[in-house]
Amino acid sequence: MFDQRDGWFDNWQSAAKKTERKYGVPVHVLMATVRKESGFKSNARPPRKKIFGFIPGARPSSAYGYSQALDGTWAQYVSETGNWGARRSKFADAVDFVGWYHARTADTYGVAKDDAFRLYLAYYAGWTGFARGTWQSDAGLQKYARDTEAMSRTYAMQLRSCD
Repeated sequence: MFDQRDGWFDNWQSAAKKTERKYGVPVHVLMATVRKESGFKSNARPPRKKIFGFIPGARPSSAYGYSQALDGTWAQYVSETGNWGARRSKFADAVDFVGWYHARTADTYGVAKDDAFRLYLAYYAGWTGFARGTWQSDAGLQKYARDTEAMSRTYAMQLRSCD
């Protein structure tokens, strides 16, 4: 996963391992979440809605960057961590955000830190949606979470072969 692009291995692996040590969320879960959210694109945003089928309109949310963090959740992360210079378009900051979010999910809702399926459900649905169980009637979200879990398993296998 880290060798897919030039320069990723040293910088990205270092940032992901640092986040794993800090929050206890495995690298393969972190990377699968980032991959699912942004496709590893630093400036990823949700597509604009089209007016009359061709005029670009507003975006459906404020999601941005590698982590696709929403403005409000990003502000909460910055405030709670004191990471005042953090940027959603910087991989190290984004993966730290994902680790923070997953660790908070684990601590609050009892989700195992290596349970990519449930962590992704909470990440996508938000803590309120996860707690309410709104994801239970959302087959599309459950498929996204299963895909993320499968990606996480693949990344774990790749990482084991590197050690």
